[in-house]
Amino acid sequence: MTAFDKISVTTDESNERIVHVLLDSEAQHNTLDLQTIQELDDAFTAADRKTDIDAIVLGTTSDVFCSGADLGTLTEMSFEEGTRWMSQYFEAIDVLRETGKPTIAAIEGVCAAGGNELAMGCDLIVAGESATFGQPEVGVGSTAAGGGVQLLPLLVGEKRAREMLLLGEMYPASQMQEWGLLNRVVPDGTARDEAVSLAEDIVSTKSPQAYRTIKSIMKTWTNIGMVNREMARDMTAAVWDSEEFRDRAESFVSGDEHTARSFTGSQPANKE
Repeated sequence: MTAFDKISVTTDESNERIVHVLLDSEAQHNTLDLQTIQELDDAFTAADRKTDIDAIVLGTTSDVFCSGADLGTLTEMSFEEGTRWMSQYFEAIDVLRETGKPTIAAIEGVCAAGGNELAMGCDLIVAGESATFGQPEVGVGSTAAGGGVQLLPLLVGEKRAREMLLLGEMYPASQMQEWGLLNRVVPDGTARDEAVSLAEDIVSTKSPQAYRTIKSIMKTWTNIGMVNREMARDMTAAVWDSEEFRDRAESFVSGDEHTARSFTGSQPANKE
């Protein structure tokens, strides 16, 4: 296996045809920087290409899955750097969505922002009962346009997606299962075991050809949400390269109060 710095990649102890791709930066709450995203993309691509691998389990080595993008990195990026960051991020999620092999997210702890978008890229999501989910980007001035804005309405419904995206709150696993984001909720610490169990059932009893075909056709629905992702990429990069985002993100990291700004309308300002 290739050596990585921000993730851990191993085969399952009981079934070497199942690979575990695990976020492994506990000290940074498994935040996503460009290196982490590139390593995830490399690991997903390698698993997709290997003929001796049948399934991918995406998880964590700690009690936190992923708290989203690394804000310190985002505040330092130019517009061009932001577009490259988003492009690499989309590429990593694309492998999960496009591979004909089962991809199952095993969530423990916090699954927020970019972490939730990574999980949504998988075929199935299993979570520990204390896990929490959300898209809190609006509170720090970001966009959730790496998949959250596009995929959540398809998974949980438009009004529920608006609540998650516009209020930026975190929600318990039980509620997310009820809303349709998750497939199964299990006791804490057993999400990966359940994910492996599902993967083993699929690879041992289901038709690979039929699985691949069903997954490809179903992707038509999520492709509807992702059709304008280049526009989302550029708009997000522009947001990251703004004074407002840097102010809110830096205030969030430092715990200071952010600068309040007025909300704007869509019509020309009244000149009277």
